[in-house]
Amino acid sequence: MVRCEYEHSPPYPSDVSDDEWAFVAPSVTLLPEDVSQRRYALREVFTGVRSIVRSGDQWRMLPHDLPPRPVVYQQMRRWLAAGCFETIVHDLSLLLRLKAERAGQPSAVILDRRTLQSTPERGARAGDDGYKHRKGSKVHAAVDPLGHLLALVVTPANAQDRRQVAALSTAVQAATGQAVTLAYVEQGYTGQQAANDADAQGIELVVVKLSEARQGFVLLPKRWVVERSFAWSSRFRRLTRDYERLATTLVGLHVLAFTCLLLHQFIGSMLSP
Repeated sequence: MVRCEYEHSPPYPSDVSDDEWAFVAPSVTLLPEDVSQRRYALREVFTGVRSIVRSGDQWRMLPHDLPPRPVVYQQMRRWLAAGCFETIVHDLSLLLRLKAERAGQPSAVILDRRTLQSTPERGARAGDDGYKHRKGSKVHAAVDPLGHLLALVVTPANAQDRRQVAALSTAVQAATGQAVTLAYVEQGYTGQQAANDADAQGIELVVVKLSEARQGFVLLPKRWVVERSFAWSSRFRRLTRDYERLATTLVGLHVLAFTCLLLHQFIGSMLSP
């Protein structure tokens, strides 16, 4: 097996620690580690993928002491197709919820969206968000009350928020085993059709309204959790704009980002007294 060129170079912030790799390895090892066609250590390939999503670099700017770009990219595509990162996020979320003395699966979720500016190469599937005055893509997310990602849908920015309730509700129930009964949303999700789409999956849609007498910033009950989750994901520079040619890749990289976030939280909770 070929090692990377600069074996003793200083570590990157995105490098995978021993504790992290011990947790991740069973989920990302699609073939035995010693198969004849494997020329680079799988841990270094995973580090390369994390480096891209953390730093926001172009694929051709992948650090030269990591495995070659085609190796890292192709393996990432295999992991995305196999749903490896979704499995890791699900397992980490379950463990963190149990450590927080909560039920393994949430009974409530929070739905919201954010708009990502498109880049010129990715503008073909973009739409105009009139409210945000931005052309790009919308990332619609469902998170549990701890801010852990449960479901994600990407649409053009001109897609109506309320029309994504059906897809998000279906994905949430699939991820939690039909455990969710409440979904908190903002006023953009009002309407009978959105309520019916959620009800079809056994979920009651609760609209959290903004006070008419507000002055300045107002922290909305329940809904602030999903805003914090978006803030977490914005720390990953690859996710600050829509750089991906395929919407499925944008979804996958968001799940990878939450893999990194929850992994950091879990390892930290295990090491803390």
